[in-house]
Amino acid sequence: NVEFLGRVDDQVKIRGFRIELGEIESVLLRHDGVKQAAVLAVANERGEKSLVAYVVGAAGSDELRSYVRGQLPDYMVPSAILQMPKFPLNANGKIDRQALPRPEDVKGAQKEPVAPRTPSEEVIAAMWAEVLKRDGIGVEDNFFEIGGHSLLATQIASRLREHFHIPVAVRTVFEAPTISELAKRLDSARREEQGLVPPPITPVPRDKALPLSFAQERLWVLDQMEPNNPLYNIPRALRLKGPLQATSLEKALNEIVRRHESQRTTFAVQDGHPVQVIAASSTIPLVVQDLAAVPEPERDDHARRIAIEEAMRPFDLTTGPLVRARLLLLSSEDHVLLLTMHHIISDAWSAGIFLQEMGALYEAFCAGSPSPLPELAVQYADYAVQEREWLQGEVLDKQLAFWREWLKGVPPVLDLPLDRPRPETRTFQGACEMLRVSLEDLRALKELGRQVGATLFMTLMAGFQALLYRYSGQEQIVVGTDLANRTMPETERMIGFFINLMAVRNDLSGNPTFRELLGRVREGLLESYAHQEVPFPKIVQEIQPERSATHNPIVQVLFVMQNIPRAKRELAGLQVEAFEVPVTTSKFDMAVFVAERPDELMGYWVYSTELFDQSTIQRMVRHFGNLLQSAVSQPDARLSALAMLSPEEIEQQEAEKKQRKQSQFKKLKTAAPEAIGLSGGNEGKSSS
Repeated sequence: NVEFLGRVDDQVKIRGFRIELGEIESVLLRHDGVKQAAVLAVANERGEKSLVAYVVGAAGSDELRSYVRGQLPDYMVPSAILQMPKFPLNANGKIDRQALPRPEDVKGAQKEPVAPRTPSEEVIAAMWAEVLKRDGIGVEDNFFEIGGHSLLATQIASRLREHFHIPVAVRTVFEAPTISELAKRLDSARREEQGLVPPPITPVPRDKALPLSFAQERLWVLDQMEPNNPLYNIPRALRLKGPLQATSLEKALNEIVRRHESQRTTFAVQDGHPVQVIAASSTIPLVVQDLAAVPEPERDDHARRIAIEEAMRPFDLTTGPLVRARLLLLSSEDHVLLLTMHHIISDAWSAGIFLQEMGALYEAFCAGSPSPLPELAVQYADYAVQEREWLQGEVLDKQLAFWREWLKGVPPVLDLPLDRPRPETRTFQGACEMLRVSLEDLRALKELGRQVGATLFMTLMAGFQALLYRYSGQEQIVVGTDLANRTMPETERMIGFFINLMAVRNDLSGNPTFRELLGRVREGLLESYAHQEVPFPKIVQEIQPERSATHNPIVQVLFVMQNIPRAKRELAGLQVEAFEVPVTTSKFDMAVFVAERPDELMGYWVYSTELFDQSTIQRMVRHFGNLLQSAVSQPDARLSALAMLSPEEIEQQEAEKKQRKQSQFKKLKTAAPEAIGLSGGNEGKSSS
């Protein structure tokens, strides 16, 4: 028997293995769903070759990859399998292999990357970026489709074992080839090891009292102390340009309210305890306000004033509804949509889901089609019951034991230099300054993080803590960060209040180098992430820090990386963009929110105007940028040696220092001229 394997010139060598491309093509062609197949060794920009398969047929890429893996060794499994409608042919009617497109040029092969959404996804994404030497990796990207292979999978498994402190087999990377799948496996394994695996969320009867989640209870208590406070409103303002169908938009909004029980929930007291009251139905009117009478040059400013008023209009938690919508008509094809909801039924991640669903529903209703969205299997009230039943007893004690030890000895207040004393009664008035990090600096920060096995968030957090250390002089720094707290698949598409505040404590004693600090931040965050389910109010209750009406307990400063899923910025036939509204409140002394964009890192530096002047915060923002640049250029320098001041500030300081000396000398000369003369005489005799 003679078996034809291919031409000699179809033999390639990749990572030390000699591979017959024809052998892989033969295996692919044996699959019933493949009509034609071609395999090439394609080099990337660094000259590294990987196997790419091109197929014509009905079989999907994932199905074919599993099929090939069952027939061939790992090193012969193509990194990418691309679907083609037909193959390019040469003059002889054979496949023109030179004309086959590169993977990045195939339409549909490159999906919009989904940014990491959980701490574990962030850590794994940083590892992949380091090992694969590439940026822009999404959590749904397949490791083996973007350049990964068995040798690199071994490196990934090794890093995962080191960072997560649990056994990870190379097989796990093959079985869970996306960051999303891998993170879920590792989170589940860590919880199993610690005995902290939550039960699945299941529907509960609605004929009995429904408790609040721990997060909801905290906001409910605050509302009882100060009813109808608008501080916990979540406003969203969108500009919609184009022919808008207001009826379809209103219908889409109310379909979301129907789908999600949380959006038609109010709160009452039963037997001395707060409970959720879910209305069987609820209609949210889309209030339309025509601004045509306002002179055109003034309309945007007028719309902003309305947006601020709308954001500050309080909700009544007992009567609801806790969602409202207002449409400002600037012209026939220019609108501003104001969506406001109370934090007790929503958070930033939920707002993203709301906008995504609104886009899908609006498009369907404009076309006269029914809702394309599947019904939810469980609702927020089911999650609240599950959380209450699970997070108690031994499970809660284990988690709290970690936080008792972790936060032992932290100072009650981060002692930043304030422009004014803390007021006895806070009004939470605030403002905001913009923070921008250039693409060049952003890439340098990522590269530094890779060297230490840290995510971009960890690197920025280290820089922020270094800034606070330089400003306060304190070696024990606590910074808060918001966690999405959606650790179960059932919660990923649910609208509700899940977010949890996590206290990030770090020890900056010994004047460490920035590289050492980054290592400390990474280890501290990984430890904290493993115990993130504990509601922050429970931690405060357990630790019982010194309480004061002048500041928040434990955490007065926030640093948040906003990596929540970004809403689809489009509605059928409309151009959608953010309508910027000034920030007027601040729950913390300072809260920095940063988000990565394609060409820069952008952030909002929100601060309390009761404590800080605008000029102080502007200077602090500049110093943060200077520190980051200095840390990148000299990561092994001590924190005290990192350049924080600009050359102009250093020059100004020297001039002020010189001026102070001259002023002191003049005062001394005026007060005791004979002392100056005597001193000069002595100096003269000494020199002779």
